[in-house]
Amino acid sequence: MADSRARRAFSDRLTSRGGAWISLGLVLLIMVTLFGAFGSAKAPARNDQAPAGAESTRTSELMAKFPNADRQSVLVVASRDDGAKLSEGEVEGLEDLLPVLDAHADADAEPTGPMVSDDGKAAVLIAPIKVGVTNTDTAEVIEELRTDIAGHTPTEMSLLLTGGPAFGADIAAAFEGADFTLLLVTILIVAVLLIVTYRSPVLWLLPIIAVGLADGLAGRLTAAAGAAWDLQFDAGIISVLVFGAGTNYALLLISRYREQLQSDENHRHALSTAWAKTLPAILASNVTVVLALLTLVLAVIPGTHGLGIASAIGLLIALGAVLLLLPPLLAVCGRKVFWPFVPKPGVARKHGGAWRKIARSVVKRPVASLLAGVALLAVMATGLFGTSVGLDQIEKFRVQSESAAGLEVLSGHFPPGEAQPIFIVADSAEAETVVSTASEVEGVVRVHPIGTTDDRSLTKIMVTSEYAPSTEDSLTQIAELRDAVHAVPRADAVVGGAVATDLDARTGNQRDVWRVAPLVLAVSFLVLLILLRSIVAPVLLLLVNLASALAAIGAGAWLSRVLFGQQALDLQVPLLAFLFLIALGIDYTIFLVHRARAEAALRGTREGMVEAVAHTGSVITSAGIVLAAVFAALGVLPLVTLGQLGLIVGVGVVVDTLVVRTVIVPAIFTLVGDRIWWPGKPGRGELTHEHRECAADAH
Repeated sequence: MADSRARRAFSDRLTSRGGAWISLGLVLLIMVTLFGAFGSAKAPARNDQAPAGAESTRTSELMAKFPNADRQSVLVVASRDDGAKLSEGEVEGLEDLLPVLDAHADADAEPTGPMVSDDGKAAVLIAPIKVGVTNTDTAEVIEELRTDIAGHTPTEMSLLLTGGPAFGADIAAAFEGADFTLLLVTILIVAVLLIVTYRSPVLWLLPIIAVGLADGLAGRLTAAAGAAWDLQFDAGIISVLVFGAGTNYALLLISRYREQLQSDENHRHALSTAWAKTLPAILASNVTVVLALLTLVLAVIPGTHGLGIASAIGLLIALGAVLLLLPPLLAVCGRKVFWPFVPKPGVARKHGGAWRKIARSVVKRPVASLLAGVALLAVMATGLFGTSVGLDQIEKFRVQSESAAGLEVLSGHFPPGEAQPIFIVADSAEAETVVSTASEVEGVVRVHPIGTTDDRSLTKIMVTSEYAPSTEDSLTQIAELRDAVHAVPRADAVVGGAVATDLDARTGNQRDVWRVAPLVLAVSFLVLLILLRSIVAPVLLLLVNLASALAAIGAGAWLSRVLFGQQALDLQVPLLAFLFLIALGIDYTIFLVHRARAEAALRGTREGMVEAVAHTGSVITSAGIVLAAVFAALGVLPLVTLGQLGLIVGVGVVVDTLVVRTVIVPAIFTLVGDRIWWPGKPGRGELTHEHRECAADAH
């Protein structure tokens, strides 16, 4: 009771005639101050794929000690448009490109080639260039080089620039302006769905303003946190989470506000009541997702580790904006903000007529409803069969890039490993033995030293493989190569390069799944345990959420294969999809079951669930559709990883909203009955004053 009175006292001040303006001014002042303080913050531009202590990472650190460590080679792949063999004249003509490449080559490094493939259908020229600190810096060099090459391309031939620096540059170019596009698409999606939901040309602006400011502030604070703590994360995911979760909180608050306006003459009193009633559910929802995201700090993959902290910061800002900025905005605007469908007191209205019918249908036939819902999830989960994890360099792009096209041509006529060589760093005294040992590993085309450190203590060795990068054969080869060179006494050899990084990233992601996923489930269970004061309900609800998450991942993987030809999920997708689906699914569980417990105290579990579905069905569905659409917006970004994540979470949220919360959960509560609340039992004695009001409003 004391907690309820404290909430109500705060909400009264927040929405009162003078308090609303004061609150609005204070919140905006704090936001403006934070915008100014962190406006210039920039998060680290790195995107390390492998864990910090992985062998490939240690190899990269050792390679940075060599002279010209910022020098890398790009490859110009030449082939005829008709696929025929290159003539002697055409090969000689390619030599004219050497001066062009030399103009862009690093000092004291000369381009070489052309080297013709064994089938005579392709040739390659190699140019060592100085790469920038970031891919964006390197992109400028690559763009200039491509422009000059285009001006010297022979007729009926194609010249494609590829190699590690070109891949990095293409990634940077693909993301140029992508964050703005994502933000624009996200705002448009949320605006359209809010207009449809509220049926008002004015009301939708208020949550958009609140959540939009939260997103802008979150972008700056997460960038500052990234710079201070050396965090790596995808800003697009943060933006989607802030908009999705913030809009969901706003929908829940405004839905209850509209409901209160139908029985209260004073719009400020109605808003205060709505704020106090929805606060526990919104807080529990936010805390669940934040705690679930914070489990990612235990992840070893840098991008996953950083995403947890940055996402938690973003969601806390979204929470503050909805609870402290949106209510004063609503209070200042008054009841007319709902125009043209302004809710008026004294007008009898049965809440959730359609949802009430659905709920009654489910509780009348709980067994059939449960079996139907579970059968749907089982069918969706069959998509897991045949699903593999791990994309190669080419498959990671949603749109084909020049570097990816060049790699395909190169792989078709040269040893595929030419574009992404393997590097070994070893003690110089044992370098010859390491070279000899590495050359005996199956699939190795050639091995040769390419440099030493200034003190000649370490030697860098380049290995060319006959296997295409990131294929099973190439990954197995890395493991075999490591076993072989590790066995050389006193060599202290380490193996790195792009393919070795991929192998370490796969191992790290697998470790993260087994470490983080159980913690996500544990956090969700504890929140439900505290909120519902029951053991049975949290166990059953978590099992349902787990089944729903696995079904969504299966369905998303199947859709990726069938609709988009993506034969595998990217490495981070399973863990992030699982985390978002479990945490966000618990969100909707909290919205529904928190209301169901209050209703069950007066009506019993069965009728209480019917009332809960009737009152929350519309807002949960609206919130789910908004969240699914916002995640689907990730598909506008160029990386397959984000598109797959958006697809899986979008499908999962829709199914969770329309099937799990509407059919499966009510069916389970009906079958288990009052035992669902064991060891407690909601009774009239447990009801707070606001719960009594909540039940009375339903009549």
